[in-house]
Amino acid sequence: MVVLDYGSGNVHSAIKALELAGADVELTSDRSRVMAADGLFVPGVGAFSAVMSQLQSVRGGELIDRRLAGGRPVLGICVGMQVFFDQGVERGQTTEGLGEWPGSIDALKADVLPHMGWNTVDAPDDSVLFDGVRDERFYFVHSYAAQDWTLHSDGRHAQPRVTWADHGGRFVAAVENGPLWATQFHPEKSGAPGIRLLSNWLKTL
Repeated sequence: MVVLDYGSGNVHSAIKALELAGADVELTSDRSRVMAADGLFVPGVGAFSAVMSQLQSVRGGELIDRRLAGGRPVLGICVGMQVFFDQGVERGQTTEGLGEWPGSIDALKADVLPHMGWNTVDAPDDSVLFDGVRDERFYFVHSYAAQDWTLHSDGRHAQPRVTWADHGGRFVAAVENGPLWATQFHPEKSGAPGIRLLSNWLKTL
């Protein structure tokens, strides 16, 4: 499988976690390698606008869109999840996202930001991603998130499975939507539960 190399800062811990979960990992942005991989992992840390700019520099949006059009699995993490939405709004600046999912990434409505540390999640009973780890805690570091979910079945894929968490209000913690899955938290920083979660994804490839 491929970890998309576009300048994100958390790639090495992600690669190590994926390897512990059983993956044979390659870090690259080479178009042919990205398209041929069984799975594509999209990391992401920092500002929404910066991640979008970095992705565009390697035509990451086009690569992701082409993979999804062919039903090829993609997993995004943290800001690598946020960019799948229509837009991100940070400090009054609106940045267009990849538009795979409708909605906006906005500041959490919490007294303490960032939301940093371990938190529980509310996963649907039929979640594949959270099989065996539904009651575990995962590690979050973020101040922004999707706080609504409006996409329903498009007829091509089953109803999206949406997992929620709470910090000053509910926000989307993970999504399983056809070939496109993502988590707001960092599985690579979540110890054994995070490795199990990544293994659950790898088993679907």
